[in-house]
Amino acid sequence: MPLRIVFCGTPTFAAPSLRHLIAQPDFEIVSVVTQPDRPRGRGNQISISPVKAIAIESGIPVYQPEKIKSPESLDFFKRVAPDVVVIIAYGQIISARLIEIPRLGWINLHASLLPKYRGAAPINWAILNNEKITGLTTMQIDAGLDTGPMLLQYETPIGPDETAPQLTARLAEAGAPLISETLRRLDQGDITLAPQNNSKATFAPLLKKNDGLIEWNLSVANIYNRIRGLQPWPGAFTTFRGKNCQIWGRPLSQADIQSSPGQDVPVGVAQPSGQTESPPVGVIKSSRFGIFVQCGSAGALVLEHVQLEGRNRITAQEFVNGAHLAPGERFGA
Repeated sequence: MPLRIVFCGTPTFAAPSLRHLIAQPDFEIVSVVTQPDRPRGRGNQISISPVKAIAIESGIPVYQPEKIKSPESLDFFKRVAPDVVVIIAYGQIISARLIEIPRLGWINLHASLLPKYRGAAPINWAILNNEKITGLTTMQIDAGLDTGPMLLQYETPIGPDETAPQLTARLAEAGAPLISETLRRLDQGDITLAPQNNSKATFAPLLKKNDGLIEWNLSVANIYNRIRGLQPWPGAFTTFRGKNCQIWGRPLSQADIQSSPGQDVPVGVAQPSGQTESPPVGVIKSSRFGIFVQCGSAGALVLEHVQLEGRNRITAQEFVNGAHLAPGERFGA
C-alpha cells in the first residue's frame, strides 16, 4: 500500500518537494495543510500559497487552519490518520499532541546542516556569516526548535556571488529527492536517527528590518555578504541625505583597477600610487570604471544599482547623475 502522507508547507521553497512526492507511485498525498490565504503584494490582493496552488491543480484536499494547535486541527489529523506528515517551511509551531499521531512522525526538511543554523532564516544567515558550505537536513521534529533527531543530509558549496534567492531555489530542488529517500528508508526501517549535538548548535533568527542597515566601516566582504544574503527582504540599505536607500553592488577587484590605470581608485586597494590614508567610509566616488563606495579595511564596493525611498530602482550612474554629488558626499552620513 502507498505511504499515506499529509504535506504541511506554505512558500515556494516547499513546492518542488510537494510536486515530487505527488509524482511517486508509492506515496499518496491524502491532504495538504497550508497557511490561510493572505493579502500579498502592492495591491494587498488575497492570494493563495504556492503549496495550495499545487494541491488544487492536483486535486488534493486542502486544510488551512488559522492555528494548527486548535482542537479542530487535532480532530483533523486524527481523522485523516496519515502514516507520516512532511513539514517544510509551514510557518507554525507543532504541538506535542499532533507530533504523536502519525506512526513515522513528522519529517521536516530544514535548509542547513544541522545543528548549525536552527531557526527561521538559515539560508540568509549562512550567507551573512560567509559560510562556504551549506546544505539540507531531514529530521524528525520534536517539541523544540529544529532540535529533533536527524535522518539524512545533503551538502553543497555556496557560490561566492550566490544570493539568498538563488541558493534557496537550488536547495528547494535538491530537497525533493532527499525527502522521498528519507521517507522510503524510514518506512523500511533502513535509517538511523542521529541525535543532534546541542553544544554545536547555532541559530538563524527571523530577519528584522534593521539587519539590512549597512555599517560602512565594515569590510567590503562583510557588506557584500549583506547584499547577497538579505535579498529580497529586508535588502541591504543605507541612508542618503536623510532618507533610506537600498543598494546593490560587488567588491572592487584588482581587475577593475587594472582596466582603468591611473584612475581615481579607493585608497588601500593594491594600487601603485603608494597612498596610505583612506577617505571617510561611505564616500561615493565616480571613475571611468564605475561608481564606488569606500568601505572599512581600505576596501571598496562597486555600486551597481540604487533605490531611493519611494523611488524606482535605478543604475548607479543614473543615481550619481541625478544627485549632483558634492565632493566627499557619502552614504550613512
